[in-house]
Amino acid sequence: MKLTKVRITGFQSIWDSTEFDIGDVTCLVGKNEAGKTALLKALYRLNPIIDKYGSFDVTRDYPRRAVSEYKDDVEAGRREPITVIQATYALEPEDITAIQEVFGPQCFQDETPTLTLHKGYSDEDEGEDEFTFSGLNMDKEAAIKHLVEASGLSQTLINKLLDLNTIEEMVKALDKLQQDEDDGLQQDEDDGLQQDEDDELQQDENDELQQDENMQELMLTLQEVSEQDVSGIAYDRILDDRIPKFLYFDEYYQMEGQDNVDALKQRVANRNLKDSDHPLLGLIKLAGLKLDQLTDPDETEDLISRLEAAENRLTKRVLTYWSQNRHLRMKFDIRLGRPRDPDGMTSGMNIWGRVHDTRHMVSTALGTRSRGFVWFFSFLAWYSRKKDENIILLLDEPGLSLHAKAQADLLRYFEEELKPHHQLIYTTHSPFMVDPTRFDRVRIVQDLGIESDSDNLSEEQEGTKVITEVLDATPDSLFPLQGALGYEIYQTLFVGPNCLVVEGVSDLLYIQTISSILQDNGKEGLSSDWTITPVGGADKVPTFVAMIGAQTNLNLAVLIDYQKKDQQKIEDLYKRKLLKKSNVRTYADYAQGSEADIEDMFEPEFYLKLVKGAFGVSISLTDLSSGHPRILRRLEEYLKSNPLPNKETFNHFRPARYLSENIGCLENELSEQELDRFEQAFKDLNALL
Repeated sequence: MKLTKVRITGFQSIWDSTEFDIGDVTCLVGKNEAGKTALLKALYRLNPIIDKYGSFDVTRDYPRRAVSEYKDDVEAGRREPITVIQATYALEPEDITAIQEVFGPQCFQDETPTLTLHKGYSDEDEGEDEFTFSGLNMDKEAAIKHLVEASGLSQTLINKLLDLNTIEEMVKALDKLQQDEDDGLQQDEDDGLQQDEDDELQQDENDELQQDENMQELMLTLQEVSEQDVSGIAYDRILDDRIPKFLYFDEYYQMEGQDNVDALKQRVANRNLKDSDHPLLGLIKLAGLKLDQLTDPDETEDLISRLEAAENRLTKRVLTYWSQNRHLRMKFDIRLGRPRDPDGMTSGMNIWGRVHDTRHMVSTALGTRSRGFVWFFSFLAWYSRKKDENIILLLDEPGLSLHAKAQADLLRYFEEELKPHHQLIYTTHSPFMVDPTRFDRVRIVQDLGIESDSDNLSEEQEGTKVITEVLDATPDSLFPLQGALGYEIYQTLFVGPNCLVVEGVSDLLYIQTISSILQDNGKEGLSSDWTITPVGGADKVPTFVAMIGAQTNLNLAVLIDYQKKDQQKIEDLYKRKLLKKSNVRTYADYAQGSEADIEDMFEPEFYLKLVKGAFGVSISLTDLSSGHPRILRRLEEYLKSNPLPNKETFNHFRPARYLSENIGCLENELSEQELDRFEQAFKDLNALL
C-alpha cells in the first residue's frame, strides 16, 4: 500500500493540519517551531516500527491550552475522543490482486481502491490505542456471488444458493443441509438444495467429505460477511499485515559506536533496546556479522577475516555517499573489557566501531566524529537493518549538521537508495535539503501564531498548517525555497566545466522540468554535465559570455530567445570569436516561426493553460491576434486592453513555476511535438560536450 493523503488534528501545536498529499518523496519545509516535528511524530504513532510508541496521551499530546476542557468534555460525554491522525493509502496492484483472489475480479466499487486509517485518543485511561479503517468500498453482492461460485460445491447447490435473497438465508440453508447430512437424513427434493439421489450414489466417500468441508468453510465465511461486511474481512485477512510501518529517525537515535556485546544481546533477547541500539544493530548487520560470532568465534583468524570483510563492506558503502572526506576507512575492534573502560564495558567482550583516517594516519572512536558524520552513518546503519521491511521513512531534520555539499550527497542518497524502495517524508528548514528541480515534492509547514503579526487570528487560522500554495506562505516559510532556488542559480553561475547560458530563471525551470520528463520516458534530456546559468535577460548575454569566456577551461554554449532586432547581437557572439557558431543556439532553431522565445517551444494552447494556472485567468487562442510569431508578444498585446485582475503584472516566471510545481498533473498534456522540440535542442547541446 502507498500513503497518499494525511490529516492531523488535536496534537501538540496542531489544531488541524488540513489534508495534504504524500508522494514518493515529500519534503516538509518550514521555520523553527512551525510544527514540522509534531507532524512526523503524530504520523509515526499511527503504526510505528517500535510498538511502544504507538499510542497517544491526552495529557502530553493534546494542545496544552485546551487539554483540561477537552478532558472534561469527554468525561461528561459532550464529545467523542478526537481522531488525531487520518491517513489514506492507495492499494497497489499486489494488494488488489490478493483481495480479488478471494472475493473475485468485480469486488471493488472504485477503480482505484483506497483505505483510510484513523487513530486518536482512547477513552480508556490505559491501554494501547488501535487504529480503525474506512473507505474500502467493496461490492458486497459481487463478492458473495464469487464466494459461492468458488466454494467448490456442486453447480446445482451453487445455483440454488444464488437464488436466495440474503446471506442469512444462505447460511440457514447450508446449516440445515449439513445437519441433515450429519443425521443421515435425506432432504425432500422440493427443497432444491440437494443433488438427485442418483447423483449422490455416484459420489464416493471422499467427495462427500470434501463437500462437507466446502459447505462448512462457505458457511463460516458468509457468517463473517454478515457480521462485519466484505471490507472488514478483506482488511482482517489480507490488508492488516500489508500496512507499512513507520520508521522515525532523528538525532536521538544516533549510535554511540561501542557497546558491551553481552549486554546488547541481553537487551535484544528482552526486547528492551535503547534508542542507540537500533543503529548499532543495523551496523552489525550491515557488516555481515552476528552477535554470537563476536563472543564465541570458532577461531581468531576466522574472526579477523570477518571483521576485515565487514570493514571493507562498510567503507565502500559509506564513501559512496560521503564526499566530504575520501580518506576514511571503517574499522572494527573486538576485545575484552578493561577496568577503566566506559560504564557497562569493564568486563566481557566489547565491540568498538572506529574510523581510520588514512591521510592523518589515526583512528578515532565512531561516536567522536563530527555530528554530521555520526548522523549519516547512524541512519545508514539503522536503515540497512530494516530496508527489506515494509516501511515508510520519517526523517526529522536530516543532515542538519551536514555541510551543504554533504546535504547534496544526502539528497542523492534519498533519490538513489531510498526512493526506489520506500516512501520518504522528511522535514527541513535548510535550502540545501530542498531539491530545486522538484518543488512539487514540497509541502510548506507554518504556524501563523508565531509570526509577528499574529494578534487577531481566527480559530481556523490557529496552529500548524500544511499548505501547498506558495502564495499563501509567509516570507519566513518561503525562505528555504527561495534559498534553494538562489543556491541553484549561484551554482550554475560559478560551478561546472560546461556552462549553458540562458536568459532567465524561467528558462532554467522549463529546461529542468522538461528534461526530467524526457529522461523519465527513456528519451534524451539535457545532460547533467551542463550547468545552466540564467543571466537576467538577452541584453546581458554578450557581456556575461565575454566575461566568463575568459576562463579558457570552460565549455560555453548559449540557448536564447530569437528576435530579429537581436540578430546582430547573436551573430556577434561567434563573429567576434567569443563562441563557436555551433555553440550558439536559439529557440527559433527548434520552434516553428521566424522568431521564438522558450515559451514558443510549447503549443500555444498549452502555454495559455500555464498562464491560467499561474494567474487565474482564462485566455483562449482566438482572443489573441495572429500577427506575430511569438506567443508572448501576442499575449502582451491582449493584456494591454484586458489587464489581469487585482492590478497584477504579467511576468514570465510564474507560468514556469506553475509547470514545475504541477508537473505531475500536466505531464500527460504535453504533446509529442513539444517534447520532440526540446529533445532535439538537448541532443544538439549534448553533442557539444
